Amino acid sequence: MFVELIAAFVAGIAAAGVVMLVNRLLGGRLPRWIAPVAAGAAMIVTTIANEYGWFSRTKEALPEGIVIAQTIENRAFYRPWTYIQPFVERFVAVDTGTIRRHPDRPEERLGETYFFGRWSPVNKLTVLADCKGNRRAALADAIAFEKGGAVSGADWIDVPADDPIVSTICGVE
Repeated sequence: MFVELIAAFVAGIAAAGVVMLVNRLLGGRLPRWIAPVAAGAAMIVTTIANEYGWFSRTKEALPEGIVIAQTIENRAFYRPWTYIQPFVERFVAVDTGTIRRHPDRPEERLGETYFFGRWSPVNKLTVLADCKGNRRAALADAIAFEKGGAVSGADWIDVPADDPIVSTICGVE
């Protein structure tokens, strides 16, 4: 966040400098208010570019084997441009390299999911997906694995057949 704030300030100073240089070349014909307006516009454009570029930069930096399962877009009244094109504010990724199965229960798979947010730290959660039953459970301290691979203490959540997390975990062979 701090780097983006500095980038916005630098863009504002650069835009004001360019306008002042053009004004000097034109012999002072531009109104005095042009430089601060140009600085403010450059800062707003830089901020918008950073908002829209965050997802693609983060996605490109993900290591091999991490698959994006779901994206959450944002629209806000104080950002009217988001009604034209919303930006991705959060997303869920699944580490396909961590997906495991128990030989006695092949319809259930265990995988690591990561929750990314624009202004929040990355959160990691182990998820147990029941591919046939269309349900999933977040693995917490109360979970116990019994003989034969059965799970006790899981708080199963029924999800639609097209749930992005379950379909991503179950789609890995």
